[in-house]
Amino acid sequence: MNLTELNKIATAMVAPGKGILAADESSGTIKKRFDAIGVESTESNRRDYREMLFRSKEAMSQYISGVILYDETIWQDAADGTPLVKLIEQSGAIPGIKVDEGTQALPMCPGELVTVGLDKLAERLKKYYERGARFAKWRAVIDIGSGIPSMTAISVNAHALARYAALCQAAQIVPIVEPEVLMDGDHDIDRCYEVTQRVLNKTFQELRVQRVALEGMVLKPNMAISGKKCPKQASVEEVAEKTIRLLKACVPAAVPGIAFLSGGQSDEEATAHLNAMHKLGPLPWGLTFSYGRALQAAPQKAWSGKAENVAAGQSAFSHRARMNGLASRGEWQSSLEKKAA
Repeated sequence: MNLTELNKIATAMVAPGKGILAADESSGTIKKRFDAIGVESTESNRRDYREMLFRSKEAMSQYISGVILYDETIWQDAADGTPLVKLIEQSGAIPGIKVDEGTQALPMCPGELVTVGLDKLAERLKKYYERGARFAKWRAVIDIGSGIPSMTAISVNAHALARYAALCQAAQIVPIVEPEVLMDGDHDIDRCYEVTQRVLNKTFQELRVQRVALEGMVLKPNMAISGKKCPKQASVEEVAEKTIRLLKACVPAAVPGIAFLSGGQSDEEATAHLNAMHKLGPLPWGLTFSYGRALQAAPQKAWSGKAENVAAGQSAFSHRARMNGLASRGEWQSSLEKKAA
């Protein structure tokens, strides 16, 4: 393992003003998104859509540091025969790959899940590296509900994340470690804080046990935020303050950077929260975004599967990428959203 090289990539992934595009939706998830805009989810339509994003010159060169791909996408070529991975590299961004194989029910723990995909991961990582991937992603899912999460669910998911991270570093690939505490419930921000703290502490304990070099990884956590169904929604300032307090308590300064997931927040909420956190600096690590839906909902709608809408889709993508790029420096203002509209 060349840690200097891993650290260089991890640092570039969280460079000031740039963030990571999560374009790694599974076939099932992208079908749901395409259904919503009346587009059939065929391999060529998925390819055309992602090619549109990766050819958005302004967004990709100025505001996107890396792109997380799905297995199908990493092997696809653009309409003119250029590998999609090459389009990403040509824009100056780093190609990455989602390597987990989804979730399964966790035995003896009703309502809880464990992420799978460690079998044969070492061989898969070699092939992905050859194809151009320089970082990977693995998502663990922790739900908050009555009597959950159990310590069992937190432990097995943290253990799997650490195993995955060690395998990535051995393959000279930077691991994005993503323990996601879901915001689906009716819990308040303090319950989210408490659960996320347990999850992060356990994850870093397991990373140390597996000898993962913290300087060669990126953390992709949730924010401390109220559950979607909670009657009292925390303010932007409270989310920022509690999230930063939580991260400072749990994330060692050796980690080069943290790239948040949006986790079901609206486009603007995700941007406002990130921006507010940068007002609380200085911070011990780079702090940026790794958004999927919060970067893609607008361009998907603008594109709607029509070749004549490619420019409109790219313009919508560039706007969202720019807004989040500004937020990752603490320079975003809500008035900038109105101007674009």
